[in-house]
Amino acid sequence: MSLPAILAVLLLLSPFSLSDADDDTRSAYDVIQDFNFPMGILPKGVTGYDLDRSNGKFAAYFDGACSFSLEGSYQLKYKSTITGTISNNRLKDLTGVSVKVLFLWLNIVEVSRSGDDLDFSVGIASASFPIDNFYECPQCGCGLNCSPAPPQVRKIKMKKSLVSSI
Repeated sequence: MSLPAILAVLLLLSPFSLSDADDDTRSAYDVIQDFNFPMGILPKGVTGYDLDRSNGKFAAYFDGACSFSLEGSYQLKYKSTITGTISNNRLKDLTGVSVKVLFLWLNIVEVSRSGDDLDFSVGIASASFPIDNFYECPQCGCGLNCSPAPPQVRKIKMKKSLVSSI
């Protein structure tokens, strides 16, 4: 093969190489935004992720379990590994994320985006929140109100409707 032909092949293949290298440097926060989700659905501290773009299977990893409060009655817990299937505007088959409602811990099994709202489903019921609540990533332990002063809980806006499949 001649030198010009080899250079032409390398030039044609170089965007693919750059694309693969680019995927390696992107964070989980960048990737979820590719699917039209705000980065704040993940707390700070993701140490890595896996994504199979052929079927949407993903996993995000933390150094350990993470919990925080967003509103007086909402406490969230993330296990050290969360998994699910991601597609545009939808996270389904979610494992590793739970919310405390009253005295019960319920697994969040699906998150979907509908316009400017995010709908969180625990299977038998769902709640809708404006997307602007999720532009900032919460931090483990103190949520969205982390400072040297004692942590305070920031209220998030919630839609008035609660949908139940019961």
